[in-house]
Amino acid sequence: MRVLHLGKFDTLGGIERHVKTLSRGLIDTGEVEIVNLVSSDSPRGYEHSDYGYRTVAVPCHGLVASVAVSPAIPFVARRLHRQLHFDIIHLHFPDPLGQIAAMTLPRSVRRVISWHSDIIRQRRALTVYGPFLRAFVHGADALIGATPQHLTASIQIPPGKEGQLRRVVPYGFDPSQLEWSERARARKSELMAAAAGRPIVFTVGRHVYYKGFDVLIDAMSGVDAMLIIGGTGPLTEELKRRAVASPAGDRVLFAGYIPDEELIAYYDACDVFTMPSTDRSEAFGLVQLEAMYLGKPVISTRLGTGVEYVNIDGETGLLIPPGDPLALKEAICGLLRDAASRRSLGQAGRERVRTMFSVEQMVQGTLDVYRTVLGRPD
Repeated sequence: MRVLHLGKFDTLGGIERHVKTLSRGLIDTGEVEIVNLVSSDSPRGYEHSDYGYRTVAVPCHGLVASVAVSPAIPFVARRLHRQLHFDIIHLHFPDPLGQIAAMTLPRSVRRVISWHSDIIRQRRALTVYGPFLRAFVHGADALIGATPQHLTASIQIPPGKEGQLRRVVPYGFDPSQLEWSERARARKSELMAAAAGRPIVFTVGRHVYYKGFDVLIDAMSGVDAMLIIGGTGPLTEELKRRAVASPAGDRVLFAGYIPDEELIAYYDACDVFTMPSTDRSEAFGLVQLEAMYLGKPVISTRLGTGVEYVNIDGETGLLIPPGDPLALKEAICGLLRDAASRRSLGQAGRERVRTMFSVEQMVQGTLDVYRTVLGRPD
């Protein structure tokens, strides 16, 4: 079967990393041929097959309300379909541009939507776009959620049409993304030297409004530990100023963009991993899986989303109220004082990743959806 993915971007954010892992797994089955149509990270377009499938990146001229300005995508989707005759178009929502591209293809091409999160911040745009979104989702052939909460807690998913398939297919974690190398070992040694015997609290992600890194910086006041914040984004400089002005300023390290090859060093060096997100835009948190796989206890927030499906309170980590630096501080201090709890939570987290979030189950679950919408059951 031939599948066109609308993977949003060619850079490796959470959705993009998911599309990459899923597509490689589907290709390996020998049953699926994939083209991933995305917006490039520059005004120039390009193509590559770096991950074992064809990626077509269309020129991007900026972002408007978090949507890529890539007007050529619908036309390229149409051209690719004339060449390859896709059986399925697989969209990754929220993605208004991908929706427009899908609508340019014949209705005989089955529409599968992975619902990654609701649209949260762009409320004004949603008043205009919302009716089109609901109509499109209502008419899709299948809807996939990474957790039950993705489908049940959404306020934007409408009732499906009769016969619409709805499935929970958890994201799959690929352990090969976290493998040791000489470069990673050297980086860990540098981190341990920088910590100078203090425990390490680690977090990583785009520096955007809903990640809660400002809350985490405030929470570190009075905590005798080093905080490492990985990633970059539009709020990086603001966060640095906040750290300098805080009592914990000399114990906050901004690591910047962390190459995949070095990620394992940061996770392995830390004593506690935190994901202090403050908004429902955080619907899952793939970084939780990475930390859990390496046996680290996770502190995340109760958002009513899939975040708390991944991290089970009291079993694999701790859940606290969002936007509460005092609760976050108490959770961090509690775990730093209790090595036995850190080990117990970390071991349970590692086992949960192995059993619930494997690439194999994700690929098989997605393949079952494809077969069903095409009328090709086993």
